[in-house]
Amino acid sequence: MSIVHVKINGIPVEVEEGTSVLNAAKKAGVKIPTLCYHEDLKPFGSCGLCIVKQEGSAKIIRACAAPVNEGLSVITHDHELFEARKTILELILSTHPSSCLTCIRNGECELQDLAAEFGIREQPFEVRLNDRAKDTSSASIVLDPEKCIKCGRCVQVCQDLQGVFALEFIGRGDETCMAPAAMLKLEDSPCVRCGQCAAHCPVGAIYEKDEIATFLAAAADPQKQVVVQIAPSIRVGLSESFGLPAGTVTTKKIYAALRRLGAKAVHDTNFGADLTIMEEGTELVTRLTKGGALPQMTSCCPAWVDYVQKYYPDLLDHVSSAKSPMQMVGAIEKTFYAEKMGMDPAKMYTVAIMPCTAKKYESDRDEHMYASGFRDVDLVLTTREFARLIKSQGIDFLSLAEEEADSPLGEYSGAGTIFGATGGVMEAAVRTAYHIVTGNELQNVEVDVVRGLSEIKKGTVDFDGTPVRVAVVHGLSHVKEVMDEIRAAKAEGKQAPYEFIEVMACRGGCIAGGGQPYGATDSLRKERSAGLYTDDKNSAVRRSHENESIQKLYETYLEKPMSHKAHHLLHTTYQEIPVYKA
Repeated sequence: MSIVHVKINGIPVEVEEGTSVLNAAKKAGVKIPTLCYHEDLKPFGSCGLCIVKQEGSAKIIRACAAPVNEGLSVITHDHELFEARKTILELILSTHPSSCLTCIRNGECELQDLAAEFGIREQPFEVRLNDRAKDTSSASIVLDPEKCIKCGRCVQVCQDLQGVFALEFIGRGDETCMAPAAMLKLEDSPCVRCGQCAAHCPVGAIYEKDEIATFLAAAADPQKQVVVQIAPSIRVGLSESFGLPAGTVTTKKIYAALRRLGAKAVHDTNFGADLTIMEEGTELVTRLTKGGALPQMTSCCPAWVDYVQKYYPDLLDHVSSAKSPMQMVGAIEKTFYAEKMGMDPAKMYTVAIMPCTAKKYESDRDEHMYASGFRDVDLVLTTREFARLIKSQGIDFLSLAEEEADSPLGEYSGAGTIFGATGGVMEAAVRTAYHIVTGNELQNVEVDVVRGLSEIKKGTVDFDGTPVRVAVVHGLSHVKEVMDEIRAAKAEGKQAPYEFIEVMACRGGCIAGGGQPYGATDSLRKERSAGLYTDDKNSAVRRSHENESIQKLYETYLEKPMSHKAHHLLHTTYQEIPVYKA
C-alpha cells in the first residue's frame, strides 16, 4: 500500500492509502464521535455523527466510510459540526425512551455517553416512541425494539460476521426495525444465541436475559447449596469491569468473590476443559485408529453446535459427542462430587459463570443435560451479569484477598486455561492426543500454528511421523468455507484434508463471547488471549492428562476415557433442527 499525505485540522498525517478519515484522525490524536461504527464491521455510515468538512469544497464527508486520498484536508470540529452532531443526537433521543436509570446498559451505553459529552439537557423535538413489545422468547437474549436506534450493527453482525441471518432490516423510514424475517419471534428464527448482536449493540435494545435475581434467591434459600464454576475466559474478561487492564488475570479474586456471594463450593470449568480433552482426545484417536467420521469437530461451543444442527445436519456425525466443559463439570458435581462430599444432589444448585449467552440455552438443551439424574447446570450467568452481581452486593472486588478453588474440581492444567481463546481447544487436544498416540510427551507444548486471529488457520502436527492435519475456525461466517469443503469431499467419497477441526462461533473465541464486557475489538481480543497464554505458561502442569485430579477421577470413578460411565455422564447426541420453526 502506498503512503498518502493528509491534513486533519491542519495537522499533517501520513497514512496508508485507503485508510478511513476516521482512522487518519485517530492517528492525529483527534476523536471523531461515532455511534453506528464498530471496528469489527464494514463502515455503514447510518448515524451521520462522524460528518467532517473537506477544505476547499462544500462536500460533507462521513469519516467512518470515506477513504483518504493524497492531499486531502479535513476539518473535524467547529461550531457548525458541533451543532449538527448535537441535533442528530437530539433526533435519535426523540425516538428513544428516557428510562436510563432502569436500563440494563445504564452507565455502559454509547448513546448515553454521547449525550453527556454533547451536554444535552433537554429534548427540543417531539418524542415519538414505537410500541413494539419485547421479544423474550429466547432463553438467552432479549430484544427490546423500543430502544433500537436503527444503527444496523446487530444486522451486520448477524449477517456478515456470523453468517446466521437471524436479524434483518424490516420496514422503511420511521417504521424500520431490526427483527427476524416475517417478524418471527427470535426463538423461531435461525438465531444460534451467540449473543454477538448484544455485544455489538450500542444501547439496551438487545441484551442477555438477566438472571441475577435467580442467583440471589438460590443463595438465600436454606434448602439449596450453591456450587459455582467459572469458565476459562472469565479470569481475563471480568477485570475490565473493575477498571483493570484487558488481559489481567483475576482468578483467585473471583473465587473469593463467589464465596462472599454465598457459594458453598467454588470450582473451575478449566477442570472440565481438561476432562473434555481426555474424552474428546480419546474419541479422536479412536476415530483415527478404528474408524469413524473424519474430520472430527469440536463440540464445546453451543452456538456452533446449534449452527451445525440447523445448517449442516448431514455433517453431525463429524461433531464430537463430548459435552462442553461446563456441562461435564455440572454432571460431575452432581454425581462424583456429591458422593465425595456427602451432599444431596437434589439440593445442589449448580451455577456456571460463562462468557457466552448460548450457554444459558445449552444448560437445558435436551435430556442429555440431565445425565446425572438432575439438571447438570441449573443456572448460567454471563460475565456482564457476574460483574453487576458483585457490585450490587457491595463487594470491593479489587481489595479482595486471593483464595483457592475447592479441590478436586478446582484443579486444572494450563491446557484447560487456553480453551478460552481461539485455537486453545486444538492446542490443548494436541498436547494430550500426542501422548495418547505416541506414549511420549510433546516437548514444545506451544502450538503456534493454531494461535492468532486469522479466521481460518490450517496446519499439520507431526505425531512422531504420523501427520495430523488440523484447522481452526472462529466467527461463524467463516465456517461455511470449511463445512462446504467437507460436504463436497464427502459427496465424492473422499475425506476433506483434515483430521481435526476446532470451531468457535465468536471471533477470537470465548474471550470475546456474547456475554463478555462490551467493546471487544481485535486489540482487546489479543490482550485477553495474551492473559490466558501467560496463565498457561506460568502453570506447573500444562497438559490435561497430567492433571492429578483428572487422573484420580478416572481411577476412582469413571474408569477410563470413553468408558460406559464416562459416556453416559459426559457425552451427548445431536439432531437436525429446522432453520425456521413452524
